[in-house]
Amino acid sequence: MKFSLSWLREHIDFTASLEEICNRLNGIGLEVEGVDNPADRLKGFRTAKILEAHRHPDADRLQVCRVAAGGGFEDVQVVCGAPNARVGLHVIFAPPGTYIPGLDITIKKGKIRGQESGGMLCSLKELGLGEESSGIAELPETTPIGEAYATYAKLDDPVVEIAITPNRGDALAIRGIARDLSAAGIGHLKPWLTEAVEGNFPSPISWKTEHPACPYIVGRVIRGVKNGPSPDWLQRRLQAVGVKPISALVDVTNYFTYDLGRPLHVFDVTKLKGPVLTVTHAARESMRALDGKDYVLGTDDMVIVDAAGVQSLAGLIGGEASGVDEQTTDVFVESALFDAVQIALTGRRLGIHTDARQRFERGIDPALVLSGLEAATVMIRDLCGGEASEITEAGALPDWKRTATLRFERLETLGGVDIPAEEAVRTLEHLGFEVTEQTEDRATFLVPSWRNDVASGQVLAQAATLEDAMAERAAARVKEMEAECDLLEEVLRIYGLDHVEPVALPQTTVIAAPAVTPRQARAALLRRVCAVRGMMETVSFSFMAHEDAVLFGEVPETQRLLNPIATDLDQLRPTPLINLARALGRNMARGLGVYGEGALFEVGPCFDETGQHLRLAGLRGGQTAREPHVAAREMTLWDAKADLTAALMALGVPEASVSVTADAPGFYHPGRSGQMRQGPKLVLGSFGELHPRVTRALGLTGTVVAFELYLDRIPMPKAKRKAPPVLSALQPVRRDFAFLAGPDVEAQAVLKAARMADRNLVQDVRLFDVFEGKSLPEGYRSLGIEVILQPQTESLTDAQLEAVSKSVEAAVLKATGAELRR
Repeated sequence: MKFSLSWLREHIDFTASLEEICNRLNGIGLEVEGVDNPADRLKGFRTAKILEAHRHPDADRLQVCRVAAGGGFEDVQVVCGAPNARVGLHVIFAPPGTYIPGLDITIKKGKIRGQESGGMLCSLKELGLGEESSGIAELPETTPIGEAYATYAKLDDPVVEIAITPNRGDALAIRGIARDLSAAGIGHLKPWLTEAVEGNFPSPISWKTEHPACPYIVGRVIRGVKNGPSPDWLQRRLQAVGVKPISALVDVTNYFTYDLGRPLHVFDVTKLKGPVLTVTHAARESMRALDGKDYVLGTDDMVIVDAAGVQSLAGLIGGEASGVDEQTTDVFVESALFDAVQIALTGRRLGIHTDARQRFERGIDPALVLSGLEAATVMIRDLCGGEASEITEAGALPDWKRTATLRFERLETLGGVDIPAEEAVRTLEHLGFEVTEQTEDRATFLVPSWRNDVASGQVLAQAATLEDAMAERAAARVKEMEAECDLLEEVLRIYGLDHVEPVALPQTTVIAAPAVTPRQARAALLRRVCAVRGMMETVSFSFMAHEDAVLFGEVPETQRLLNPIATDLDQLRPTPLINLARALGRNMARGLGVYGEGALFEVGPCFDETGQHLRLAGLRGGQTAREPHVAAREMTLWDAKADLTAALMALGVPEASVSVTADAPGFYHPGRSGQMRQGPKLVLGSFGELHPRVTRALGLTGTVVAFELYLDRIPMPKAKRKAPPVLSALQPVRRDFAFLAGPDVEAQAVLKAARMADRNLVQDVRLFDVFEGKSLPEGYRSLGIEVILQPQTESLTDAQLEAVSKSVEAAVLKATGAELRR
């Protein structure tokens, strides 16, 4: 939001300096983003008069002029090429050393074709103030000689630009800024009143509103106007805030948009069809706007139409078809109240950024709908003449009146500042709040119409049930507290937030809270584990092609997307392995995995009928890298099992508590896959070779192994302080056993039985050999296990070792039926 100091003086009397005003604006929350004074760019330029002018002896198009510059300057000789340079003309003179902004040069004294030239006679374009011209600027004959041009042209008028927060729609009006400054002690706010213009005839144009986003709209016809350029004072004010003057009628509407924050629009009556303008929904039609662009409107957009079609995009921009021009003689002025959300949605969808949109979507003053129209009528008659009709209207002005209560003790308990009650009341009254009731400890205020952000949404509907009534009372209490905080904020803002002593938040602990949650830390740990094992992390979409998803089992229709972002991303993925397989295929097609494995993993979501779940998935393909004395080989299911085991161990799952079953999902190779369980029901993960049917469909070659870890099923570790492990000073003892196991005996059952043989001595049990051959009975195999014994208090004797060995042999025989090979 920009405003000039001269415009600000229209609403407030002040003697403060520009620096004081800027400091106060910053202190009350209207942050100053910049200050621009055109006079600073026009330093050196002065008014002058040409006393003599004759043709240059060596150049037909140049004239040698003697110029009276005044102000201590002697008459100066200037060589000028302007065709309109002549004796007696009052001009703008730039002495040597003056910077010319329109040319980006600094004038120096010198010679032009042998003739001395001590400066430059300038056009407005060369000062950066006007358009292209055929000669130098011509000033009136009454112009004094030797005066600074910025002062003469009344350009010594600083322009301040401030940042406006979304809740301060009232600060998008120069009067709103003046009101805040006055409340903050900068000057005295002038009263603003406008005369009511009595209509001389019925309006030939009437309103009709059919859109709920337009509760109230008014207008009137002014006939017999003469449209043309607006006066210099109006043009200067609009140019100062960055608005290009167009014509008197349009400039009036732009003036009140900035002056009062009241957007208006004018229609050329002769270009309208029919006697009625209707505010309604668009019908998927197009409109050429005043900016020369064509907009395709949707049924949610709010438009103003006549019998011929759309004439304006309500609250945003007018239509070119009914715009005013120099031939306009009858004009219809519109002033309306439009819904902020409706304006914001339409403006955002169509990419329209106008001053009207900026104000409507932040909320305008509903009380200015009629008075804004009256003020515009007065200015149009003063500038363009004409005769005004009676006012026509549609809808009704919403009841904007609401109250808010401030308890004075909250200024200190919540605001942290001991402000006297009288000062708080006086501050709010300066801001336009009217006291309706006041006691010793509190005051109730009527909120002014222009403060849409204070105590908004207070009115409650009639409750249908007791529960509704209780809910509404609770909501009303919340609204009351919010309204009180709004008042408190206003008092503190004007008092000065920089005067509020900073108070540190109470420190509950000297140890900083963790930056990540335990679940996030667990996911990060798994990423490190996989990376250490030579795998590369991927991050992929949670969407995929339905044809790929069905390769990995049944896919319920509830997981299909009705409106996918792409045709090949129409399915929520049941497992991250699908994305990993596609990524592996693309990499292997480029040579990865020929001699060097392709190993990828992802920690990400997957979806089924029960909801969303988090999984760690990994995939390996190709061959291992060639190394000295080590032959390259393809991946096996044991590689995938090792990856899954490492992940489980990193999460603290005891290896002894995990069992393996052969019932892996159907997309794994049967007989070359398995699931890891904890107990009979809890499945922690799966591993194995992908089924050849799946790899063929995905275009993968060779053996591809995969694993999945179901993170949601692994309980978080309990927050218990574990005793530090006691390290024995004695050496461990290792004993090997070979058991003859039948066809139905699993190796993990043998390991579990050996581990439970003596819990005090057996530290670990490992499988180191599996042998099947003709020397064994058919279907039998030899399982070689290593039992590690760790004595704690004394070295084991031969008798003790023999006893432990007998216990291991007996425990395995009892649990599995496997006998020790003799």
